[in-house]
Amino acid sequence: MNTPKPEVRYFTHADVPRIRQALIDIHADAYADAMDDEFNQRFPWFVDHWGGNPAFACVIAFEGETPVAFAYGAPARPYREWWREYLTDVPEKHETFAFSELAVRTEYRGTGTARLVTRALLEERAEDLVVLLVDTEHPKVQAVYESWGFEKVGERRPFPDSPVCAVMLAELPLRP
Repeated sequence: MNTPKPEVRYFTHADVPRIRQALIDIHADAYADAMDDEFNQRFPWFVDHWGGNPAFACVIAFEGETPVAFAYGAPARPYREWWREYLTDVPEKHETFAFSELAVRTEYRGTGTARLVTRALLEERAEDLVVLLVDTEHPKVQAVYESWGFEKVGERRPFPDSPVCAVMLAELPLRP
């Protein structure tokens, strides 16, 4: 697909009521083939949970006025970085951004849009590190994160009904 580069817009906790449905719609499109999974059906709860954090940060890519992708997260609580339990050599740096979610509408996959929103979300972060979880059943997605500088440091199941996820950590800024 030869699409122009989408425009990225930045949002905060205060914007959640206005962007909530766009996030849900993008997620539903991105996971259309897996929406019968109860974990995926709970996505609106995750939007409300993360969006309720006063430090919530979100970027949405728009094609015209159509939202096509998003990435969001929030800073982890200082000195309570759960990812440390997976490391023997813990980095001295500790301020961590928890990258919670990335979703791209199916027709925009393979266009660089995932990279665009990820970079936009993380490029100006003040934290030293970024952590995320990725389903271990999706090794191609894990490989993409590795190409951006993330390293798998362990595995965890964050919720009883969630998939087993690779715990991935990277220093900020991400490598080019």
